[in-house]
Amino acid sequence: MDELKKKALEYHMMGGKSGKLEVVPSKPCKSAEDLSLAYTPGVAKPVLEIEKNKDDAYKYTNKGNLVAVISNGTAILGLGDRGALASKPVMEGKGVLFKRFADVDVFDIEVSEKDPDKFIDIVKGIAPTFGGINLEDIKGPECFYIEEKLKKELDIPVFHDDQHGTAIIATAGLMNACEIAGKDLSQVRVVVNGAGAAGISTARMFVRAGVKRENLIMLDSKGVIYKGRENLTREKEEFAIDTTKRSLSDALKDSDVFMGLSKPGVLKKEMLLSMAENPIVFAMANPDPEIAYPDAMEARKDVIMATGRSDYPNQINNVLGFPFIFRGALDVMASEITENMKMAAAIALRDLAKKDVPEIVKRAYGGASFSFGREYIVPKPFDPRVIEYEAVAVAESAMKDGVARKMIDDIGKYRESLRERMEKYWD
Repeated sequence: MDELKKKALEYHMMGGKSGKLEVVPSKPCKSAEDLSLAYTPGVAKPVLEIEKNKDDAYKYTNKGNLVAVISNGTAILGLGDRGALASKPVMEGKGVLFKRFADVDVFDIEVSEKDPDKFIDIVKGIAPTFGGINLEDIKGPECFYIEEKLKKELDIPVFHDDQHGTAIIATAGLMNACEIAGKDLSQVRVVVNGAGAAGISTARMFVRAGVKRENLIMLDSKGVIYKGRENLTREKEEFAIDTTKRSLSDALKDSDVFMGLSKPGVLKKEMLLSMAENPIVFAMANPDPEIAYPDAMEARKDVIMATGRSDYPNQINNVLGFPFIFRGALDVMASEITENMKMAAAIALRDLAKKDVPEIVKRAYGGASFSFGREYIVPKPFDPRVIEYEAVAVAESAMKDGVARKMIDDIGKYRESLRERMEKYWD
């Protein structure tokens, strides 16, 4: 048994409890009176209040701090379709990150249903329990249809993290990388290699951030997605362009940005050498990127590179997104997560990366020093300020977009409350 497998399996059994989550009561139940208030007869009172006003569920239940992390296991990490039950360790892990970084409670729900419409019906049926729905590890193109329909039919935020999490963090990184490289977002030539859920969503967000659609080339496993190519999905058709380029090698010549959401090893050194000055390379295939970090650095000293790995600079990690996005959305009782809310999250991360990094972050990374530049384009997950920047930005954007049921009058106090709420996790 290899060392990682041994440690990972032991971790999931440690402490005398299997798995990574447990349910802990938030109210006392130590006396007969407590029992009568927690359950019968006292529990009837909030029941009747919620019947009269459904928003009172946010007042009298945990709905306002509870997110469902839901999967059918059809696209688990890089492992593919392993079934609903096999996805449970990932969903529990997601719950740990929600709680640890934003104090959001989670029920992980693994649904043994591959039919998109039946899956949608199941999620709709359980939605009243939750303040938000985080869809996870659902294969494309069904994931687009599932999220789109649930967003239309539910009055709580629905967020497919495989699509939007990567897009938000990558967009923050791209904006900063372009600034460092002296490139204008509206002028950069971008190659997106991978047209799955993350690739499509990231390309869309790059365009919203300022990249011109005609300057973006997308590739899937068959090569460049060009106008006139047969059998394109609706999502791929959106990025089909008029071009004679057909291969990754062709597309990368004189390009400024490579966004890889594909397979290990597809970006060769000679391709990297053909890119423009100060190339920006986001090689996100996990665990092995499209080009190994040492190989990229050896090929070009001027490359600004990010990966999905924690052992190299500039990790594009979804944990910088979903906990804080839901924190802000829940705190204003948002009915959805809008495109403006996603962009607000990206801009908050972009701006935080430019601030001086506190000692607590350096300690979390073994005393390493960080400052805005080629090897530090996005904040670290263990920066306690992320929640203040990102959740506040998301909440403010929700209020501006008119999707907030609850208004926050004093943003300064809200920011302070987030800091105080998270102190126990940073002690």
